[in-house]
Amino acid sequence: MDAIRNTDLFDLTHTRAAALLSNCAYPWEALAKIGETVLAIGHNLPEADYDHPQEDVWIAKSASVAPTATITGPCIIGEKTEVRPGAFLRGNILVGDGAVVGNSSELKNCILFDGVQVPHYNYVGDSILGYRAHMGAGAVTSNVKGDKKPVVIHGEEKYETGRKKVGAMLGDFAEIGCGSVLNPGTVIGRDSQVYPLSSVRGVVPARSIVKGERGVFPKREE
Repeated sequence: MDAIRNTDLFDLTHTRAAALLSNCAYPWEALAKIGETVLAIGHNLPEADYDHPQEDVWIAKSASVAPTATITGPCIIGEKTEVRPGAFLRGNILVGDGAVVGNSSELKNCILFDGVQVPHYNYVGDSILGYRAHMGAGAVTSNVKGDKKPVVIHGEEKYETGRKKVGAMLGDFAEIGCGSVLNPGTVIGRDSQVYPLSSVRGVVPARSIVKGERGVFPKREE
C-alpha cells in the first residue's frame, strides 16, 4: 500500500499548517485551503514578532528579505528564514522557520515546512515540501498536465485529485537533484533522493533513490 498519507510523509510539529494537514488524509487535499489557512494564522501572529508590511503579508522580524524580492499575499514568512534577491512569492504561501527561498525562485500556493531550502532558480507551485526538504539548483515542480486534465497520482493505486493543478509532495528530508523536473502529482517519500537531471512522476517510496532513467532503488542501510 502506498505510504503517501500526511502521517507517512511529514512530522507535523515542523509547520504552522499542522491543523490543516491533520484534517486531510492526503497532502493534495490541503491545496485548496492554503490561502484561507495563511490568513487565519496570520491574523493571530504576535505583533511583537512579525511585521505586517502590506495587506495579508506577515514577515517574521528575525527573517531576512531582500529588497528586490516580490511578495504578494496571503503569505507568511517564518522566523530566521531567508528570502534572497529576485524571489517571487505570489500568494497562498506559508514558509516555515529557518527556510531559504533563493534568488529568482518562484512560489505559489504552497507550504514549505521548517528548514526547507529552494535556494536557486526553483519553481514550487501547488506543492507541499516537508521538513528540511531540499531542491537543487534549477529543480522545479510541474503542476499542470499538458492536456490540462485533472491530475491523478499514480502509485500502487490511482488517486484522483480532482484538481487541474497539483505539483509535488515532498516528504521530510527529501533531496531533489539539480535540474530535475517533478511532474504533476509526484510524491517523494521521506528521506528519498532524486539524482540530478531526472524526470520524475508517480510515487517514490520512502528511503529510495531515483537514478534517472535507470529507475528507483532502495537506499542502502548505513
